[in-house]
Amino acid sequence: MGEPEAGSEFAIRAAAAAGPMADAQYILPNDIGVSSLDCREAFRLLSPTERLYAHHLSRAAWYGGLAVLLQTSPEAPYIYALLSRLFRAQDPDQLRQHALAEGLTEEEYQAFLVYAAGIYSNMGNYKSFGDTKFVPNLPKEKLERVILGSKAAQQNPAEVRSLWQTCGELMFSLEPRLRHLGLGKEGITTYFSGNCTMEDAKLAQDFLDSQNLSAYNTRLFKDVDQDGKPRYEVRLASVLGTESALHSEMTSRLKSYEFRGNHFQVTRGDYAPILQKVVEHLERAKAYAANSRQEQMLAQYIESFTQGSIEAHKRGSRFWIQDKGPIVESYIGFIESYRDPFGSRGEFEGFVAMVNKAMSAKFECLVASAEQLLKELPWPPAFEKDKFLSPDFTSLDVLTFSGSGIPAGINIPNYDDLRQTEGFKNVSLGNVLAVAYATQREKLTFLEEDDKDLYIRWKGPSFDVQVGLHELLGHGSGKLFVQDEKGAFNFDQETVINPETGEQIQSWYRSGETWDSKFSTIASSYEECRAESVGLYLCLNPQVLEIFGFEGADAEDVIYVNWLNMVRAGLLALEFYTPEVSSWRQAHMQARFVILRVLLEAGEGLVTVTPTTGTDGRPDARVRLDRNKIRSVGKPALERFLRRLQVLKSTGDVAGGRALYEGYAAVTDAPPECFLTLRDTVLLRKESRKLIVQPNTRLEGSEVQLLEYEASAAGLIQSFSERFPEDGPELEEILTQLATADARFWKCPSEAPSGQA
Repeated sequence: MGEPEAGSEFAIRAAAAAGPMADAQYILPNDIGVSSLDCREAFRLLSPTERLYAHHLSRAAWYGGLAVLLQTSPEAPYIYALLSRLFRAQDPDQLRQHALAEGLTEEEYQAFLVYAAGIYSNMGNYKSFGDTKFVPNLPKEKLERVILGSKAAQQNPAEVRSLWQTCGELMFSLEPRLRHLGLGKEGITTYFSGNCTMEDAKLAQDFLDSQNLSAYNTRLFKDVDQDGKPRYEVRLASVLGTESALHSEMTSRLKSYEFRGNHFQVTRGDYAPILQKVVEHLERAKAYAANSRQEQMLAQYIESFTQGSIEAHKRGSRFWIQDKGPIVESYIGFIESYRDPFGSRGEFEGFVAMVNKAMSAKFECLVASAEQLLKELPWPPAFEKDKFLSPDFTSLDVLTFSGSGIPAGINIPNYDDLRQTEGFKNVSLGNVLAVAYATQREKLTFLEEDDKDLYIRWKGPSFDVQVGLHELLGHGSGKLFVQDEKGAFNFDQETVINPETGEQIQSWYRSGETWDSKFSTIASSYEECRAESVGLYLCLNPQVLEIFGFEGADAEDVIYVNWLNMVRAGLLALEFYTPEVSSWRQAHMQARFVILRVLLEAGEGLVTVTPTTGTDGRPDARVRLDRNKIRSVGKPALERFLRRLQVLKSTGDVAGGRALYEGYAAVTDAPPECFLTLRDTVLLRKESRKLIVQPNTRLEGSEVQLLEYEASAAGLIQSFSERFPEDGPELEEILTQLATADARFWKCPSEAPSGQA
């Protein structure tokens, strides 16, 4: 939930020096912030058995995280393999001597280290937060000299040269279509073959819905037969291939289908050798599980990854929800759909973390108050779940978080049917939050000087409150109106009235439809906006602030800084908007911009955004929030907006939901704010998100050791160099083989029109 903060002088100067294409938004600056996740004390408190459980879950997570390279861009697996070979043969210090001898400057070599650290951090060459490509900030010819003259190249000249030839051009290319993740002409994605369009994605979703198949663990590949007719392959992630003799619930699904005159083939085996390693470590973790629920949970995850079954993952998630308050918490699978341009395929992630007991106690008090607080939300009782399923809510210190990025809080599982009937879990990631809200005064952009000290003092505490409310009562609230396969409704059609229209309910979700499948491209951002709005709305409640230990003037400061942080984030969000294609690239930031628009619309001087000139003579801006009008003007505006969001979500009113959300999310140069012009100012003064260095665990005999690394680009690289000590070269081989097997689907990406392979 944390957002980037300020501008980097070095990035702006370096981009200007590197030429017109090295725009600052496509490089990571040399002075990028790097922080280490501190979990030493939490790990020390684990028993030997708990450490072994955490170790094997971490290994499973790190192996699975490699699949993200294959889910990001065609070249990402090759870049990863190339960098891994370089740094296995020579550590960053040794490679530095070689680079300087090849004529690189210290700044150019640092730029290469930052690029490599960025690849590892994002599991690919597109930023996990914003989906923008980043390229090395040094001349291609110089990097080529370093790579081809490296020790790795001396040891395996043909392999290193081949990797460079495969990914070197794409590593640096900023051809318009390659600048962002997207579908068709909008960008690049490997969730779909390069010739797929949004129409193909919609057709495939309708097909999946018709077969009651989830898109979470799938990719879509389109071929064209001799008659020019498209043939679609829906490929499930699994260890087993389509031809496996082992019978399971999935086997009968693996066949050809005709759907609306189109040919679909359901296959499986995507990422098979990677998932094989995930499964091996989940099996080992089972031996150290604390109880039978954890054992059953792991058994179902193993079944899911082996067979390609989301239903098995749901069963595992059911056991996971029931496993209340474990010492070692974890979750793993194809989870978040933010980076699928259509919004329904899950990126692989896995986390392992230890409970932070002091903060967890506050969250437990919030859970105990949840049923009462839900009644405060501005929609009728019929729009709330029939029964609040009291969830686990813990503050955790992360040991391992694999995938493309690390969030500050999570509310999972994402399966609508489980969330409505079985419940969910909330986690706040304490040691991630500590890194996210460490703020330097001189890097605070767009605030009045009078606000800066208050902001620095209260940003952390207010963020704790916002994360708690966002996850528990934001994502945890609201009911979906559903008609099941037998025709039965989960609401009373006669008595339930739509508060926006005064009429009976006209629309709902039919069997097989989910929030993600129905609202597709806006689902993630709309839901984040609803959760953020709930956080702002309920933080005004004195009972909530008392739970977190704030009363009187302190409580008022927490409220003010929470609201101020949100409106500032709405302005910062403009970095993540692409005017060329009128699209948003980051769900949370789009949500914050929408909230800013709602509060600006409330008028009466509640929020103002004013263009100014900075002390450096360059364009700047100031965000002001009148703290005396938060309750009188801000709360009623948010109340009206929240009610509309929930009613449209509950009733599955896609047309109404899109009209509302896309209306507020539109970025124009209309006065008085002139957001398109302000976007240039935001880009001028932006700061890259911090890179986070994570520890490794290593098994020495029967003891698990925690290996920590320095907070630098070199430290981050070293952590990855030591992450796969037994099978690094094998993994690189696996990744490049899997990428090569599908490479034809992205050949000539800029030229492939729809309907051609």
